[in-house]
Amino acid sequence: MSLRPVEAVSSLAGAPSSAGSSLHRFANPGRFLRLSETVLPWLVVPAILLTATGLGWGLFFAPADWQQGDAVRIMYVHVPSAWLASSAYFALAVCSLLSLVWRHPLADLAAVEIGPVGAGFTALCLASGSLWGKPMWGAWWVWDARLTSVLVLFFLYLGHIVLVRAFDDPVRGYRAGSILALVGVINLPIIKFSVDWWNTLHQPASITLLGAPTMAPSMLWPLLVSALGFSFAFAAIVVARLRAAVMERRIRGLLLARAGSR
Repeated sequence: MSLRPVEAVSSLAGAPSSAGSSLHRFANPGRFLRLSETVLPWLVVPAILLTATGLGWGLFFAPADWQQGDAVRIMYVHVPSAWLASSAYFALAVCSLLSLVWRHPLADLAAVEIGPVGAGFTALCLASGSLWGKPMWGAWWVWDARLTSVLVLFFLYLGHIVLVRAFDDPVRGYRAGSILALVGVINLPIIKFSVDWWNTLHQPASITLLGAPTMAPSMLWPLLVSALGFSFAFAAIVVARLRAAVMERRIRGLLLARAGSR
């Protein structure tokens, strides 16, 4: 697949609005590479420390559940993965909006790099949920509203990954992927409220924005630390992938310019 220089993409934006101009300040490849080089270590180190602390705390030191026993420890992987599966798709949709409305040069690349990472966390969510569901429900999989909507989310990720690479012209792939991502946003509230709208096997949320948590602090704190570590890990992976994509595109652009000058 042929790739265009990042600098060439910005010409598609025309005369951006003031909001677009503010966003385009961060679209310069050199500026992004310098900024991300500074930020990346501050993402990687907390990701390692917080993830190791949260998982170690939850898997080995947090108490077992009185009803589910030690099987509940799967939640220290499952719940952060589930949160990030939805959050990553929301970030994908935001990048798609920036691409369609403001033609932000880095938004397309960010969406491309978020897709596989979000799909990975969604797959981890589904796999860990299956491991948790077997001792609790007696089955590896049930066509529960929550499980089915998360499976749809996984297919949306896969569809986006395939669609952005399905065209000879990368711009057409980016536009098609952006439209799919924005249409798929409707699935996020279905995932969130599926346990409230339908009679499901999946338990309701233990942590809400307005209500008090329904789990003991000795289990809540390692879960929050693990979720924070997973979030830093997601950000670090995406930034690292985006850096690599920007550098690859700059190199290809320079090679094309050199070949054209001969």
